[in-house]
Amino acid sequence: MAVLEKGNITIHTENIFPIIKKSLYTDHEIFLRELISNAVDAISKRKMAAFASDGSGEVPDPQITLVVDKVNKTLSITDNGIGMTADEVKKYINQVAFSSAEEFIEKFQKSANDLIGHFGLGFYSAFMVSQKVEIDTLSYQEGAQAVHWSCDGSPEFELTDSDRQQVGTTVTLTLLDDEQEYLETGRIRQLVKTYSDFMAVPIRFEGETLNKQRAIWKESPQNLTKEDYLEFYRYLYPFQEDPLLWVHLNTDYPFLLNGILYFPKLRPDVDVSKGQIKLFCNQVFVSDHCEEVIPEFLMPLRGVIDSPDIPLNVSRSALTNHRTVRRIADYIAKKVGDRLKSLYDENPAEYLKCWEDIGTFVKFGSLREDKFKQQVEDLLLYRTTYKATAESTEPKVEVLTEDGDAWAETNQSDGVNPYEKEGYTSLKRYLERNKERHENRVFYCTDQATQATYVELYKNQGIEVLFMDSFIDTNYFIPFLEKEYSDVKFSRVDSELDQSLIEEDKASDIVDPATNKSRSEQIKEIFEKALNNPNINIKTQSLKSDDPQSTPPAMVLLPEAMRRLQEMTAMMQQQAMAFPEQHVLAINTNHPLIQNILSLSQGSIVTGSGESPSAELAKSLCQHVYDLALMAQKGFDAEGMKGFIERSNAVLTRLTKQ
Repeated sequence: MAVLEKGNITIHTENIFPIIKKSLYTDHEIFLRELISNAVDAISKRKMAAFASDGSGEVPDPQITLVVDKVNKTLSITDNGIGMTADEVKKYINQVAFSSAEEFIEKFQKSANDLIGHFGLGFYSAFMVSQKVEIDTLSYQEGAQAVHWSCDGSPEFELTDSDRQQVGTTVTLTLLDDEQEYLETGRIRQLVKTYSDFMAVPIRFEGETLNKQRAIWKESPQNLTKEDYLEFYRYLYPFQEDPLLWVHLNTDYPFLLNGILYFPKLRPDVDVSKGQIKLFCNQVFVSDHCEEVIPEFLMPLRGVIDSPDIPLNVSRSALTNHRTVRRIADYIAKKVGDRLKSLYDENPAEYLKCWEDIGTFVKFGSLREDKFKQQVEDLLLYRTTYKATAESTEPKVEVLTEDGDAWAETNQSDGVNPYEKEGYTSLKRYLERNKERHENRVFYCTDQATQATYVELYKNQGIEVLFMDSFIDTNYFIPFLEKEYSDVKFSRVDSELDQSLIEEDKASDIVDPATNKSRSEQIKEIFEKALNNPNINIKTQSLKSDDPQSTPPAMVLLPEAMRRLQEMTAMMQQQAMAFPEQHVLAINTNHPLIQNILSLSQGSIVTGSGESPSAELAKSLCQHVYDLALMAQKGFDAEGMKGFIERSNAVLTRLTKQ
């Protein structure tokens, strides 16, 4: 065997291998990813050479083969790619160390992206796990001589002739004693599955092809079916519910990027701050942490992004801060907005089906990104008490057809907005619809169960209420909308009673000569004495209704500004908001029960306690009315429920006395 060359890689490189082993790479396991990527690149170059008709001959079916030899403690990676001549080995293997260790680091940190899939820095990652690395290679060029290169991790190498007969390259690693895990079958399979599953070349190991190979994000959306997208999602995220919808990313200017992003169905246990999107570079898995590439509000999305233009650090395990990354993030946000807009316009039924989950994405995105907000502000929907019908006064919308000689109706052919048919509306349409009744005023509900009484009261008077009942609505989005629409006031249905709900009760204003007080003043005084709580501000008002019995006798109101301040304080302290001690009790003077309580309180028979039995009953009924109003607002704790039951039993006992 003729020795073609022996010597040192360079006189300045004593510290390069320690740097490779300890500084450049955070995970030793990525060495296999790098070597497989090199093999794929070599196969690709052989195909390109054949297409160029340069005499390379017939190209065999591409294949990469992994072999483990536990006896000799070796792992080899063989490809049938383009191979290398002795000069090319010197160029691509030895040139990495032509400079000092400091220059080496500086050089490859600046252009690490150019090294993916090339011999050089990626190849040298093999020394993290090896005590010796050998290359046996034969170039595709006619008459080429096979060569063998070996290095034991020191600055010394040896280059000799080889008796290899097949075009291609074999890299053999003699593993270090503490890296024997890479001789285990399960470990090799796991690494290929993790990093090289979507490489376009079959990777063979122990007679089996390990990788899936097909990367559908690289294909044209026109060639993919719904089942293709769903099958890919199920492959990436097994045992998960099917996604709601997806966005296929495909651009080659001003950067090259492909990918598929899925909107998952949100579950309570999903951490929306943790990304689950997988980052690839030329179909090589890089990381499942790509927060810099994905806008914050899209972090809960899942799927794949693949771009050779995303600048990575030298180990390809983390992103570097770069203008291109920000541009890619803007592009992704715009494509998501475009996809939502097309779904909103073209398939209202599907959009509504997804809205409960995607609404969080859209609202949070509007909060975080002004450009995205402008894209989707007309797509924001709210459940409403308004229900559109064909008899509504909505104008029909007609458009001129492509033929130009006929008019065709849009999907609003019955003159009704398709979303309002299903009880949803936009803020813009809500304001427009109600401007004559209560201009620039929005009444909303945050909890349909506890605020049901209030909502019903508004509905009965023909006032439309929006349901804004998600966490993001109550804590962030309503203040955001008030900032965006500075002339619009948002009022929760239980914050105050709008004047349109109240009627003038002249009878309540008549002064009783015996007491020199009006009926309203007497009712207020009765409740103040019965409740004996200075934190409760009692107001008397008469609610409009054709049937007074159907309205609540009393309602607990929480003034908007005070309630919001308490909500904000509780959120900042990361505590549940306690029910405000100071609140308003609105007494409905029009209700028969309240009028009966007034009559009872005026009972003339006085007992030894200084109070008539009927007045005592009136006092108990006042407490009961307050309990019921309070119960409509909040659930009692154990002590509160115990007191309520005792008071209720006492009232019932009094009422059943003969």
